[in-house]
Order: sequence, then structure tokens, then C-alpha cells
Amino acid sequence: MKLPSHEVADLGLAQAGVRRVDWAERSMPVLRSVRERFAEERPLEGLRVAVCMHVTAETANLLRAMRAGGAEVWLAASNPLSTQDDTAAALVSEYGVSVHAWAGMDTAAYDRNLVTILESRPHLLLDDGCDLVNTVHLLRPDLLDGVLGGCEQTTTGVIRLRRMSAEGELRMPMVAVNDTATKRMFDNRYGTGQSTIDGILRATNALMAGRTFVVAGFGYCGRGLAERARGMGARVVVTEVDPVKALDAVMQGYTVTTMDEAASMGDVFVTVTGNRDVITAGHLARMRDGAVLANSGHFDLEIELDALARMAVEVNPGVREQADEYVLADGRRLLLLSEGRLVNLGAAEGHPAAVMDLSFAVHALTTAWLAAHHAELEPGVVEVPDATDTEVARLELAALGVGIDSLSPEQEDYLRSWHV
Repeated sequence: MKLPSHEVADLGLAQAGVRRVDWAERSMPVLRSVRERFAEERPLEGLRVAVCMHVTAETANLLRAMRAGGAEVWLAASNPLSTQDDTAAALVSEYGVSVHAWAGMDTAAYDRNLVTILESRPHLLLDDGCDLVNTVHLLRPDLLDGVLGGCEQTTTGVIRLRRMSAEGELRMPMVAVNDTATKRMFDNRYGTGQSTIDGILRATNALMAGRTFVVAGFGYCGRGLAERARGMGARVVVTEVDPVKALDAVMQGYTVTTMDEAASMGDVFVTVTGNRDVITAGHLARMRDGAVLANSGHFDLEIELDALARMAVEVNPGVREQADEYVLADGRRLLLLSEGRLVNLGAAEGHPAAVMDLSFAVHALTTAWLAAHHAELEPGVVEVPDATDTEVARLELAALGVGIDSLSPEQEDYLRSWHV
């Protein structure tokens, strides 16, 4: 059998990858039901789909659904550290996906792989952070006429897309999968909270109870992270720039202050803002000996890494797996996790499969909807149809064995009327 185009670490890891993918599928009943439906309906027949996502077992199950729906799929990693090499091998040799990704690739290889999958001349783009969309607009604009649209699944990516759209630069409809209620609730809040703590614990083996845990950003991801840290006994401090979110954190009982103040208070710092330079040289200069620095905000820009490198008189890489120690002139040691990249994927395995079940079910159904309705859409950021979000929530409740009430005709009439 001729294998699809690929550049992976080792195809010999494929069977280990199959076992990993099968294990994840046990916790992904909603996506499995979508895959079964796709196999019957073939909504993506004849379409090429370019995907920039974390190469994990959960992503593999999403791509299996795409393949069942008739798509030809090309995959590149959305983070140089997050690729599971056994999953990548399984996708190529067992599931017929073209994969160009391996763990630990450098930035040049990362960028090259994005261009490689775009050379498939895709009809649809599935993105994580807007890197793929950015690349096709800047480096391969000749391909844009053939792109029908795409989906974006992260807060950071949607922010970038909205800016592109506002400036008139976005030349395709992009569906903001991140902005659905199920995505924010499960993926951003519960998923990021648990997986970030998991990454920090694996990288440090530190006790959370009694520690001061600083969360930079109180969006859905920050809320979930603050909840999990508090649940483990940490004293949680929140920093924010949005008055409404800061007020929300205060009303939930967290200490809210500026990063200037928090810098000298914290034992563990985690950025989840989607912005850059959240922790800067001035903050690093105030931190305690042994402070831990981590990021779950997508790009490795939230902590000022150049400043950290300049301030260090000694760097001890790999003092633990995914942990580098920076020794400052006064002897203080700061511990940077996963090179400042996503700690929940660099040092752990990302969100639990049960979380990604909902996110990827929404993604799969939205991709099928986009394939059917792209001609009706203008370039710009598009919202996921409400019916898709509701359908996924109902499927998950059914998988959990949970029943809910339904409105009676009289109740529906009452809600539609302004008469008492």
C-alpha cells in the first residue's frame, strides 16, 4: 500500500500510536457517533483539508472522522513540542493522513511544514492559532482562490482573525469554533485548568497546597486554571487588564492585583492571556528564588524569554524533563517550563480525551456545514450555527446517561409571545 505524503520521526511507532488513539476514542463517544454519521453521508467527499493542530491521539480521532467523511487530509503541528510521534506514525500508516510533524522540530521546520501541507491545494483549512491562515495569506496567496473557508479553534486564533477581518485582509470565511458555549466551557475552562496543572506537576513534582499561584488572565482558560489551583490548596492571585473580568475574579474570592505586585508574591506563575510580554524583565527581577514560569496561552511570547536569557548568568537546561533553570546574578533561580510554550502539551498530554470529544465534534460538524454552505458566506469571521452547539451538548448528555426536560407546546408559545 502506498503511504500518503509524510515526514515523521519513525513509522515503526505506528502500532503504539494505534493503541494510544484507540484508548482516547473510549472517552470520545460523541465524536465516534459523528464519524459513523460521516461514513454514511460522506459530507466531505472529494475535498482536501489542510490541518494545523496538535498532533495528539484526540486530534487523530477528529481526522478519522474527516477521512470517514470522504476528505483527503494533510496535517502539520501547531506547536513544535506537542507532537506525539507514535500518533503521527499511526495517522500515516493506519489512517491514511498525510502528516508533516515530529516532536522537537525547530522553528524553520515548523514553518516549512505549514507550507508543505498548503501545497496540497486545500479546499478547507482547520487551524489552531491562525498560523495556517496567516501563512497562506502571506506566503501562498496564489492558493486563496481555491480555499472555500476554514475553522479556528483557539481564542488566540480568533483574535488574530478578527483583526485580519477588521483590516480587510481576511479573504475567506473562517468559522470561530472557539466561540461556542461547549468549547469555552469544556475545552477552555475544564480542559485547560486540568491539563495545565498536570503539565506543571509532571515537570516539577511540586506541592501545590500552600503555594502562591499567580494566574495571568481571567478568561475562560484562566478561570478554569484558578479553580483547579485553588482546589489543590494553592493561594490564587489573579492579574488582569479587563475591569469586568477582574471584578469577576474578586467576586469569586481571588486576590486580584497587578503583575508588578504579584511578581514578588508568587511561587508559580502561569500566563493564559493570548497576548505578549505579560511577564517582563521588570517582573522577573522581583521574583523569588525557585519561582516557576509556565505558559498556557498558545504562543511563546507571553513570558519575555529574551529578557530571561539576558538576565541569566547561567542556564541549566533539562534540570528536569521540560524544565530549564535560569540562574540570575544574585543567585536566584527561575524555572522555565516547556521553553515558554504550551506547558499542558509540552510537559503533559493536553486536554483529556473526554474534553476534546465535544470540541472536536463541534469542529467536525462545523466543517461539514461549511462544506455545504460556503457559497452563502462572505469573507470574515463566522459564528458556529447554534443548532450545532446544541446538538453536540445533547449527544454528550445522552452519552453520559443524563436526561433533561423539554418545553411543552404551551411553554414554547408563552416564550414566543409578549402577552401574559
